[in-house]
Amino acid sequence: MALQFSPAALAVLEERYLLRDERGELIEDPPGMLRRVARAIAAPAKDFGESADEWEERFYHRLIELQFLPNSPTLMNAGLPGGQLAACFVLPVEDNLDSIFTTLWRMARIHQTGGGTGFSFSALRPRGDRVRSTGGITSGPVSFMELFDHTTAVIREGGRRRGANMGVLRVSHPDIEEFITAKLSPGRLENFNISVGMTQGFFDAYDRGDPFPLINPRTGQRVRDVDPHELLHRIADAACRCGDPGLIFLDEVNKHHTVPALGTIEATNPCGEQPLLPNESCVLGSLSLPRFLRGSEVDWPALREAIQDAVVFLDNVIEATAYPSPEIQAATRRTRKIGLGVMGFADLLLELGIPYDSIAAVSLAGDIVTFLSIEARIASLELGKRRGSFPSFPESVWPGVGYRTLRNATLTCVAPTGTISLIAGVSSGIEPLFALAVCRRFLDGRHFMEIHPAVERVVQALGDQAAAVREHVLQHGTLRNCALVPEEIRQRFPTALDIAPEWHVRMQSQFQAYIDAAVSKTINLPADATAEQVRNIFLLAREHRLKGITVYRYGSRPGQVLSLVDDAALAECRECAV
Repeated sequence: MALQFSPAALAVLEERYLLRDERGELIEDPPGMLRRVARAIAAPAKDFGESADEWEERFYHRLIELQFLPNSPTLMNAGLPGGQLAACFVLPVEDNLDSIFTTLWRMARIHQTGGGTGFSFSALRPRGDRVRSTGGITSGPVSFMELFDHTTAVIREGGRRRGANMGVLRVSHPDIEEFITAKLSPGRLENFNISVGMTQGFFDAYDRGDPFPLINPRTGQRVRDVDPHELLHRIADAACRCGDPGLIFLDEVNKHHTVPALGTIEATNPCGEQPLLPNESCVLGSLSLPRFLRGSEVDWPALREAIQDAVVFLDNVIEATAYPSPEIQAATRRTRKIGLGVMGFADLLLELGIPYDSIAAVSLAGDIVTFLSIEARIASLELGKRRGSFPSFPESVWPGVGYRTLRNATLTCVAPTGTISLIAGVSSGIEPLFALAVCRRFLDGRHFMEIHPAVERVVQALGDQAAAVREHVLQHGTLRNCALVPEEIRQRFPTALDIAPEWHVRMQSQFQAYIDAAVSKTINLPADATAEQVRNIFLLAREHRLKGITVYRYGSRPGQVLSLVDDAALAECRECAV
């Protein structure tokens, strides 16, 4: 099969994924990469008395048809010596230098192989607290985050993929104000997403209007009180100004923790879709929904078969990967968590003529995520019968709800799928289209202009108006305000900035209701959005019982990966597209 890739996809594949020899010359093409991955991930089947050759062909079919793609480290490293294949890690940060620097070393190794890391810094004593062993005073969590950030920057210089981190601090930590505003300074914590770990105790104080105590994690003693309304406003103001912090609703996360006997979850991977225990890793993969569209209907039987193969694929990755440390291997294999999700949801809606911000879209989302969750669990149940349950199964919630076996403690999540959706030629995760025409910026400084194919087909059908409408799309990125096209077309093609925040939250809530882990989703806001609007979105997320929320005001962060095609970039993008 001759795969068709966009110029942007080919650039990414050649830059990061395809193998090169010692002189830097390409020695692999895209089909060769996919064959390498299929063969390496099928190999563990032999250990369970299954045919590796049969699984290789099944996996290769899913990959070559771009029906399913695993996370980037699997595409990069499968079949290579010492190949580390997982994308998501959470590492422990305890209140001592040995723990901090052991974790720093492990982070560096993970980033070197393309993985991302999350940390809770909540156990670290606050700035100005006493260090008993030296008699000195500590510099606090944010200073240690800067150490992790600088290390990430150094590692990324020699890597194929930009290192990414998630830093979490509980809302009750005495340094919470410094944490909230840390990224307002240009150049600070550039390799971190940050999130405030919200608690029910905070919201109880918020609802009552009571003071909220900040607690020293070393002593457990109250340090001082803050006004919870003022604190939430400061969080919203910082998020409005620079895109960080987001919120993680820790009580909601742990309410759905499938193995609570193993400890409390305090952090997630860099994009928030995988809450994990310390030292756990998780491998992700996503199904491309447009590949399962037959006419005006989703081909549910075909999607079911792909889900079954994808679950086996991801479970095999747990066997095939080379772990960065014995502790990570033990924690990961104890629960065998995988994260199967979807991408191309916005494209599916476009092909069906359903606006993203509509009841019909939310209803279809419910159908898809319910089907995904049920079928993935059935596949894991069957795997459990053949290969055995995950070791912590007896301690998990699953026996209490009637399961006699299950291979994986969690099965589903919704990842952002930035690069793999580009390779697959579909929209990211469950996001709406960012714009109908975007200028995509790569690490080497190149730009690529992209007009969505569905939009191009509509534009071409407009006859004499086509050129003017195409120019409008290039200049504005949307059709909703274009008087040259019928109202039905305007409504059919909403972009992220056209969609009211309530619809963004509603869509995330619909997916989250049936997802084991969490959902990576951005609530996009126009450039003139206010901190008050951001605060209201945070409260709406709480009302919808989301596990996390991320808000991004357009233009609030320099060097954003996706941008509307403005006049300054238009000429360069057109040159790249030629």
